Amino acid sequence: MGRLACSMRPGRSPNAGFIIKALFLLLLCRHAYSHCKILRCNSEYVAATLNLRGPNKHASYCNTLRSYSRCTRRTARNCRGDLAYHSAVHGIEDLMIQNKCSKEGPTSPRRPPAPPPAHQGLEPPEICDYEKSFSRKHNRPPTYQHCATFGDPHVRTFSDEFHTCRVEGSWPLLDNNYLFAQATSYPVLKGSNATATSKLTIIFKNMKECIDQKVYQAEIDNLPAAFEDGSTNGGEKPGGKSLSINERTPGQHVEILATYIGTTIAVRQAGRQLSFSIRAAEDVVRSFTEEQDLQLCVGGCPPSQRISQTECCCSNGAIPAQKAQLLCKEKLPVEDVYFQSCVFDVVTSGDVNFTLAAHAALEDAKVFHPDAKKHHLFQSDTACLSHCSAFLLAITLVLSALQLHF
Repeated sequence: MGRLACSMRPGRSPNAGFIIKALFLLLLCRHAYSHCKILRCNSEYVAATLNLRGPNKHASYCNTLRSYSRCTRRTARNCRGDLAYHSAVHGIEDLMIQNKCSKEGPTSPRRPPAPPPAHQGLEPPEICDYEKSFSRKHNRPPTYQHCATFGDPHVRTFSDEFHTCRVEGSWPLLDNNYLFAQATSYPVLKGSNATATSKLTIIFKNMKECIDQKVYQAEIDNLPAAFEDGSTNGGEKPGGKSLSINERTPGQHVEILATYIGTTIAVRQAGRQLSFSIRAAEDVVRSFTEEQDLQLCVGGCPPSQRISQTECCCSNGAIPAQKAQLLCKEKLPVEDVYFQSCVFDVVTSGDVNFTLAAHAALEDAKVFHPDAKKHHLFQSDTACLSHCSAFLLAITLVLSALQLHF
């Protein structure tokens, strides 16, 4: 559920993966022919394959390939001599053969063309400034919400619920009219329920005068300061600068600012895991349909995927619980859910870098969350620290009583 399409395509051979990787490497090069629209075909293909699922996924994938092929044919005249164009054509043909897709048949619905720039009313720069446009329309500033995933992963939802999840594989964090964000997780240790995020994919969907569709992808040891097509903004539309990427710390912290939808996203790496934090306008957060029901930032982890932090905190991990508490206390003096999550992560993984992840997540919350009173969350459940401390105290009392008895 929620896995990227590249892991779902039926009959895919290792050669297909090589072709796709080669194709996107070519996208990083600047095109010599400014009228060649192959990048648009590529981005439409990527978006169409990200959410393929269900019993008809093979037919849908074939429809997508035929649409991709049709798009390349439309731009053939202007793309002669373009290496990325010819790679796309050969790649499509290879994928259609491998997946036994016929060249004739239905295609995915074509996206309607973007409307021409408005010449009346609001000019594009103001349309693409969400906060200014909202305030002008409603005579008040917009309302913002915050979500984050970090560590095991732990999820803080837009409604300030807090879950620890196993969610191995790919799961959507967001899926609405403006944004799609997906996290891919892997087991931290063999035989453990604990997982950590190894890959993040974020799609900023095409929006009128503001931006062309942009795809951002980060993996462990690869936090690029650019989108998949090599750009650092929203494209050539009038409001293209309303989407930008800023590298805060090379290889460790990237911030994406989408002022056209009142959204800021932080992507970080600490040790061998990635974290995701977002501050988004409430209207953007709520712009989804019933079919887009699985979003970890909205509903949290499904009950079957939740882990109690007390399950593992007293186990014989690589780092004892008491030492983990001291390590986490240095970064997180307040014993809230961030502190509890830090202890849980360090004990279950044996990786002290998880202290950095929890600390960074709290710092993002202080910047992104609109309510200062909710920066720290406290769960009613028995925290790992108090649970283990009570357990150790009980053992100590029992041993003392036995010594006195004998």
